[in-house]
Amino acid sequence: MEKPTFYLTTAIAYASSKPHIGNTYDIVLADMIARYKRMMGFDVYFLTGSDEHGLKIEQHAVKEGITPQAYVDRAAACIKEVWDCMDVTYDRFIRTTDDDHVKAVQKIFRRLYEQGDIYKGSYEGKYCVPCESFFTPSQLVDGKCPDCGRDCTDAKEEAYFLRLSKYQDKLLRYYEENPDFFAPESRRNEMINNFLKPGLNDLCVSRSSFTWGVPVDFDDKHVVYVWLDALTNYITGCGYSPDGSTELYNKFWPADLHVIGKDIVRFHTIYWPIILMALGEPLPKQVLGHPWLLFGEDKMSKSKGNVLYADDLAKRFGVDAIRYYLLTEIPFAQDGTITYETVINRYNADLANTLGNLVNRSIAMTNKYFGGTVRRPALTDALDTELADFCNATVAKYTQLMDTWHNADAAEVVMNLAKRCNKYIDETTPWALAKNEADRERLEAVLYNLLDCIRVLGILLTPFMPSTGAAIQAQLQVDSAYTAMDSAAYGAVPAYTVGTPSPLFARIDAEKFLAEIAAEKQAAQAAAETQEEMPGITFLPEIGIDTVAKIDLRVAKITACEPIKKAKKLLKLTLDDGTDTPRTVCSGIAKWYTPDVLVGRSVVLVANLKPATLCGVESQGMILAATDHTEDGEEDVKVLFVDGMTPGSSIS
Repeated sequence: MEKPTFYLTTAIAYASSKPHIGNTYDIVLADMIARYKRMMGFDVYFLTGSDEHGLKIEQHAVKEGITPQAYVDRAAACIKEVWDCMDVTYDRFIRTTDDDHVKAVQKIFRRLYEQGDIYKGSYEGKYCVPCESFFTPSQLVDGKCPDCGRDCTDAKEEAYFLRLSKYQDKLLRYYEENPDFFAPESRRNEMINNFLKPGLNDLCVSRSSFTWGVPVDFDDKHVVYVWLDALTNYITGCGYSPDGSTELYNKFWPADLHVIGKDIVRFHTIYWPIILMALGEPLPKQVLGHPWLLFGEDKMSKSKGNVLYADDLAKRFGVDAIRYYLLTEIPFAQDGTITYETVINRYNADLANTLGNLVNRSIAMTNKYFGGTVRRPALTDALDTELADFCNATVAKYTQLMDTWHNADAAEVVMNLAKRCNKYIDETTPWALAKNEADRERLEAVLYNLLDCIRVLGILLTPFMPSTGAAIQAQLQVDSAYTAMDSAAYGAVPAYTVGTPSPLFARIDAEKFLAEIAAEKQAAQAAAETQEEMPGITFLPEIGIDTVAKIDLRVAKITACEPIKKAKKLLKLTLDDGTDTPRTVCSGIAKWYTPDVLVGRSVVLVANLKPATLCGVESQGMILAATDHTEDGEEDVKVLFVDGMTPGSSIS
C-alpha cells in the first residue's frame, strides 16, 4: 500500500549572517514534525535552504572585498553547518542561487508578465534594507520600519509590479473556504484587518538599483525582487517549472505545511497565495506562523549583546537537550524565552531528574534483581492497571497534540508519563519487594511495567530528541518492531532483557556553570576593553635588519585551491613561485575565502619557512594576511594580494 505524502518547508534563512538560536527554532520545529510524520507512516519531503539575493548581501560583499557569490557560498555553508549540528533531517537544502531555481524563477516572472499579472512602472517611497521591504510613509511607525524598527531610506526607481489587487477577493474567499489555512487561527484576523480590508497595493517584484539577484531575462536592467525569488523556492525546490514540472512536484505539491516565524506571515498568506493563484497552481494547505524565542524579555540582537547560537549551546548542553528546550519552551501561540538559567532549570528538572533518573534506576534494578530479564505479567494490581491506562492515554493525547502542532503541550504530556512512572516506583517500593522471596513475582511485574512505559517514552520522545530516543531503546535492547509508533501501547513486548544502564543526562551544577559563563564574559569584555584602550595593537620586541633579511618574501600566484578534509579552517593552495616546481601551502583562511575567489590572485609568500605537516598535507611556507575584528567583535582576515607582479619577484 502506497504511503500518504507529507510535504513541509521552513522559511529559508537569509544568507547575511550566522543564524542565532531564535532562527534555529524554525528548523528544529520542522524537523520534529518531519520525524513525527515519518513515524506515523507518511512519505515525507522536507525542504529548507538559504535566501541569497538582495541589496543587503551585495553591500556586505562589497564591504568585505569579495564577490556576492563568494559571500553567500560562505554564509550558506554556515547555515547548513548549524542545521546539521541540530540533527535536522531535511531532504533538500535549496539555495536561491541554485541553477534550477534561477531558471524557474525567470520563467515564472516571464509567464506572469506575458499574462498581464506583472506590469512595468516606477516606485517612490521608503525602503528597509534589512527587511527587503517597501513601505509608504503612512505605513512607517515613528518614521521607522513597522517590521524591524530600523531606519528606512528613500527609494525611487523603475520596477515591475505584481497585481495583488486583482486577486484580493479570491484570496478572501480562500480564507473563508479553508479555515485551517492559518495556524494559529488568530493570524487570519491579523491579515484581514491589517492588510486586506484597507486594500492591497500592488507588489514591487523587481529592482533596478542593484544587480545581485535573479536577472529578468527580457529586461537586463532589472533583477527579480527578493520576495518573488524567495517564496517560489517552495515549488522550485520540488521540481516546478512553468514549462513542465517533475514527478516529485506532482507527487508532493501542494505543500501540507509551511513552517515560518510570525513576522513573515503576511508574505506567506497574502503574497505567496496570490503568486500561486496567478500561476494556476494549488495553494499550500496550512501556514504555521510560530511565535518567537526571546532572550529574557527582548528580541535577540547583536547590538544588544544578547545573541545565543545553537551550536555553542549544543556544545555546553548537548544537541538533544537544546532541541528539547526549544520545542518545550515556546507555546503554540505565545513567545518563549531563553537564558542560561532557564535552560539549566529545564535540563535538570525534566531531563536529569525526571527522565534520566527513571531510566537509569529502572534498568539498574532489573539487572540487580533479575539478571536483566523480566516477563510481561497479567494485570492484577490496581496500580498496574492505572499505570497501563495512563500510558495508553498519554499516547492518544500525544498524537492529538502533535497532529495540531502543539509540540510544547505534547512534550508536557510525555514528561507527565515519566513523572507518573517515578511516582509508581515510590508507590510500589521495588527495593522493599526485593527483600522477600514471596514478592518476587510482584517485583517482576513492577519492573516490567516500568520498562514498558520507558519504551513508550523513548518512542514518543524521538521526534524531540532523536539520539535520546535511540539511547533509551538501546539500553532496553528491544527489537526494532517495538520501537515503531504502531507499537506505542502498553504490553506490546513479551519480555525484556536489558543492557547496562548508562546515564542519559548528568545533572548540572547551576552555580558552577553560571560562574564559568560569567568568567568567560568577563574575560571577553576585558579583552575588548584592552583593544579599545590600545587600538588592538601590541608590537613584538625590536629586531635588527639582519634578522629581517633572513625572511625570504616572494610573489606567488595561486594556481589551484581546495578545502582540506577534516580541517574546516584550512585551504590547500598550489602556488606558482617562479620556479618549475609548484609549491603547496596550507592556510587557515577557509572561513573568509572560498577557492574560486583565490585562484588567479597573487599573494606574498614566506618562501623560506621550514615545511610543516598540517592535517596530512605538507605546507611549504605561508602567505601573509592581516587580522582585524568586525563591529560585532568577530575576527576578520584579509589576505595581502599583490596582483600584477611576476611570480618569484622578491619583496623587500
